[in-house]
Amino acid sequence: MKVKIGLLLCLLLLSDFVRSQDIEYAKSIVSTLASPEMKGRGYVQNGDQLAAQFIKTEFEKIGLKKFKNDYFQKYTTSVNSFPGQMKVLVNGNLLIPGKDFLIDDGSPSVSGKFSTVNLSPADILNRDRLIKSLKDSKGKFIVIESYDATNYSKEENESLTELINYIKYHPDNLSAGSVILSKGKLTWGGSTEQNKRPSFTIKVDSSALPVSELEFKVDALFLPKHKSQNVVGYLEGERTDSTIVLVAHYDHLGMMGSDTYFPGANDNASGVAMLLSLARHFSVEKPRFNTVFIAFGSEEIGLIGAKYFVENPLIDLTKIKFLLNFDISGTGDDGIQIVNGSVYQDKFDLLSGINTEQSLLKEVKIRGEACNSDHCMFHLKKVPCFFIYTLGGIQAYHDIYDKSETLPLTEFEDYFKLLTLFIQKI
Repeated sequence: MKVKIGLLLCLLLLSDFVRSQDIEYAKSIVSTLASPEMKGRGYVQNGDQLAAQFIKTEFEKIGLKKFKNDYFQKYTTSVNSFPGQMKVLVNGNLLIPGKDFLIDDGSPSVSGKFSTVNLSPADILNRDRLIKSLKDSKGKFIVIESYDATNYSKEENESLTELINYIKYHPDNLSAGSVILSKGKLTWGGSTEQNKRPSFTIKVDSSALPVSELEFKVDALFLPKHKSQNVVGYLEGERTDSTIVLVAHYDHLGMMGSDTYFPGANDNASGVAMLLSLARHFSVEKPRFNTVFIAFGSEEIGLIGAKYFVENPLIDLTKIKFLLNFDISGTGDDGIQIVNGSVYQDKFDLLSGINTEQSLLKEVKIRGEACNSDHCMFHLKKVPCFFIYTLGGIQAYHDIYDKSETLPLTEFEDYFKLLTLFIQKI
């Protein structure tokens, strides 16, 4: 009896040790990918190249096999970038990039001091006042006051959105640029185009109102044929008649100027950590089917890497039994969301059933189809797939605060266990 109890204790301790190794590995991946050295994994100072090379090295360590003797699937894309100065002053006060303001991701370079034309929502909705203001704005910056959308009707909000976009982007507008004042969270993006005029979103500080003078020194660089890549490897399974595909995008928003980077810990260093953790697991425990692991590039600027892959597939898309896309895997306090869950109800029921049986996550929530991540390119090709993201926890997203040191990986271990069980039962 003592021998049996001792053996059981050893097995339990070994299990805890392995789980500890898994979470420490995931933390190290997130920490590396979200570090300043990765430049936000974007298009300034070769951030995307650095991240792809790191993932390639991990693929090699794990022992994934290559397609066409290379882990990289190379492609080109256009992208707008901000590699140099990012200086903004409002009424003589210097602002902090990412904290006080964001530049519109499609903006060109801008330099100089500018006077302003201030517009309220009421001014914008009044045709005569708007036309007069647009005529007066030649060579000036239009400043649009912050407003609460709940104070306006649906029709008024639609008109405001349309007219503000006209002010920002239409070539007939003769202003030098625009500033949108905001009381909300600053959330950035990426663009494959460069616009005619610059635009900025600036956090409202009542002491700085009204805005009478703006000064900029901003360097933008449009890259018409930026070279990037997907990182692809695979493991042979017990069966080769079908393929499981596991994917996560590694790119993020990069840098806004030479000093401000967007770490992208949750989005999507955490998803890459899950992808690599699963690759390590199945390199030891042979999967039922051939399993392909893909770290996609250029997701944030339009699912570019995924689109390139489905148009130039390294595998037969018709043989994909199921695809899982991991994007935002760093929390899980409130469970996980399954995009396409209602489309593939049987697979959702299987996943949810395993979760209930094993008492892992708080909830597995079902959702319909949505073209909001890399899985979409496969879904459009009739490949059965889920996009899974964690719920709850931190709110940092597409901002300078999505850091590895504040990403809890709350339910990473249970989420990982759920996925390993699901993948083996698909």
